[in-house]
This record gives sequence, C-alpha cells and structure tokens, in this order.
Amino acid sequence: MNMKTILLVEDNPQDEMLTLRALKKAHLANRIDVVRDGQQALDYLFRAGEFADRDGPDLPTVVLLDISLPRLSGLEVLERLRADTRTELLPVVILTSSDEQKDRLKSYENGCNSFVQKPVDFADFAETVARLGVYWLATNEPPPERPIPR
Repeated sequence: MNMKTILLVEDNPQDEMLTLRALKKAHLANRIDVVRDGQQALDYLFRAGEFADRDGPDLPTVVLLDISLPRLSGLEVLERLRADTRTELLPVVILTSSDEQKDRLKSYENGCNSFVQKPVDFADFAETVARLGVYWLATNEPPPERPIPR
C-alpha cells in the first residue's frame, strides 16, 4: 500500500493549524508530519538527529515548505534537497506569505515544483491548501522512490 504522507515545514503556529485543518478536512493524506525549522526538515528527510529512528516511509509524497524559517531558510533546504540524489526528485511546494518576485524566482531556480502564496482570507487559504492536496496526492504521479540508506 502506498502511504500518502505530507511533510509540512512551517514555523508559524497559526498557519500550521490552518494548513492541518484544511488538509484533514480534504481527507487526502494518511499522515501529515510537521517540522518547524529548516534544520528539522533536513533531519526528517534524511533520518538524522532527532528523526534518526522515525517511523513511516523514507520520503513523503510532497513537502510543503515555507521560505522564512529559523535555522535554515526554506530556500537553503530546497538547495540541499536538490543537491542530493536521494531527494533531488522529491516534490516540493513553496507555500509562503511572501509576495516578493525575487523569492519566487529563487524558489524556481533552486528547483521547487510549485510556488504558492498563502491567501490571507481563511476560506481562500483552506481552499488553496485543499487544491494543493488534491493535485499532489491524488492527481500527480510522483517519481519512483529512492530508498534512504540507514
């Protein structure tokens, strides 16, 4: 069975809550894991540090990644993911409050699969997140999984 997992990388508790609520309401993922900074995201994805013994699939189906994060920015996380053969094909959606053209350009230059600006209105936010979930978990065909050595 293919377990659909989302990794949400979000440091804003309110945005985290709204995203989780919208994804759960859409009933798309078997599992939604949350990390709150860039270093935690890398540790989760590469099963290092506090996530060395985590359960679940090697890689999530999709990563929803904020740009503005503590420790390592979302753009730094994205660069490292694309530089490693184990994660270079992992679908990454930048989900951010930024409306800066330079952030969008840098995100695509670093290899994001999609750039989505978070709507301010809750209903619009929930609808946007639900659409993301439908596309990335139900419509998109992900790349074949490359196992992470343990």
